[in-house]
Amino acid sequence: MTELHLSKRVEGMYNPATRDIMKLLEKPEIISFAGGFPSADGFPVTEIKLLAGDILSHIEAETLQYSPTKGYRALIKFLAGWLQKGKNIHTAEDEIQITSGSQQGLDLACKLFLDEGDQLAVENPTYLSAFQIFNSYQVSYLPIPCDERGMQVDLLETALATHKPKIVYTVATFQNPTGISLNAERREKLLYLADKHDFLIIEDNPYGELRYDGEELPTLKSLDKSGRVIYLGSFSKTIAPGLRVGYLVARPEIADKITIAKQAVDVHTSNLSQQIIYEFCRHGYLEPHLNKICREYRKKRDTMLNALSAYFPAEVKWTHPEGGLFIWAQLPANIDSTELLQKAVSRGVAFVPGNSFFVGNSGYNAMRLNFSNTSPELIDKGINVIGQLIKEMINETILSA
Repeated sequence: MTELHLSKRVEGMYNPATRDIMKLLEKPEIISFAGGFPSADGFPVTEIKLLAGDILSHIEAETLQYSPTKGYRALIKFLAGWLQKGKNIHTAEDEIQITSGSQQGLDLACKLFLDEGDQLAVENPTYLSAFQIFNSYQVSYLPIPCDERGMQVDLLETALATHKPKIVYTVATFQNPTGISLNAERREKLLYLADKHDFLIIEDNPYGELRYDGEELPTLKSLDKSGRVIYLGSFSKTIAPGLRVGYLVARPEIADKITIAKQAVDVHTSNLSQQIIYEFCRHGYLEPHLNKICREYRKKRDTMLNALSAYFPAEVKWTHPEGGLFIWAQLPANIDSTELLQKAVSRGVAFVPGNSFFVGNSGYNAMRLNFSNTSPELIDKGINVIGQLIKEMINETILSA
């Protein structure tokens, strides 16, 4: 067989954690806390069937034709008003680019600004699939630790004395993987540092609409006075990921370049998907739907938190997120979550080990638990299994000491 001479950028695209998650999700017998999937039970199937049927019954040739790369004009107009009303993001329509999911928006932003060897600052831990994108651009990482108030911006400030990142990437609200949010004071300081040290911020906000407790925090984009924030949003976690509709908001000269970059990738996002999303919003379905799924996810989050308290030993600590899809659990230092995963899968339960989310050799005693895609009954059962395994591993280390 002829040897493949792959480019250097492809070498960094391999992500065994993502591959293994998808394999586990294909097994119906597994209680999975692994994927970042919204609940299929919460998809607005009835409404989408009605809307898609209406669109298809009155279909215009333009729907089947190529269309402007920028996106479906009616959807862009809706987004401009919705972002202003709901997020206090005052944006012109020419600052919005429709993308095929926010993942594409992240890739396009990196394509615009990152060259081989450029420095990128990230929360540590951070969203694991972002690494696939970042690695493909052969960046140098500047990892910034997190605590219960999000990225430790003071440590970023210290690092800026000797480092010069082009971009800071943050999931500032209900972060993936920890579920924590960057507090208001740190948001202000991050923007101040961006102005002072001349870097851009990519604010990835797929979970911001999924709040169950607490007060709304301002997006970085709404606080941005200098046009330094590139804002990524998505309908994947709020309506349906299979439609693959997201959006990017940036100042006009950046948004224009994003449009050119997207044209070379896929010409435009699916016309039909964009129209379904727009009609869903236009008919007033979005807010009631968000209220419904937030009620269900709150119930599931609370079920998992209660199960953690009931079944996990005192040596384990975990986050108490006010929204999003994830809980982050910290195990004793001598418990390897990759070994724990192997034991858990043999008993029909899966999660993602913590090391997958870190720059560097860290996180082996942590795990990410997703609560959105499993029933409350199975959440209780699965957490019980993991808790018993952790207790067994702790006892084994005591006996071997």
